[in-house]
Amino acid sequence: MPRVRVGKRGVIVIPKDVRERLGIVEGMTLELSVEGDKIILRVRDLWSELRRRGRKLKVNLDEAERELDEAEEEWLERLGS
Repeated sequence: MPRVRVGKRGVIVIPKDVRERLGIVEGMTLELSVEGDKIILRVRDLWSELRRRGRKLKVNLDEAERELDEAEEEWLERLGS
């Protein structure tokens, strides 16, 4: 099991082989939780999560397009005033 050292401000470095195996890249957000005396970091694929949540949405495309058209008309009217 790899060991990590806690640096200034609580910073730890995840070893390269672990990052590569889990697909962790710079800028990625990890989910942190504490279970007893363990710190758990979970990799979350944001795009998969958004797709999963998006499947639950009920969207009427005709209504959405109408709302966009109305908003555009209002915006154009304000520009002409």
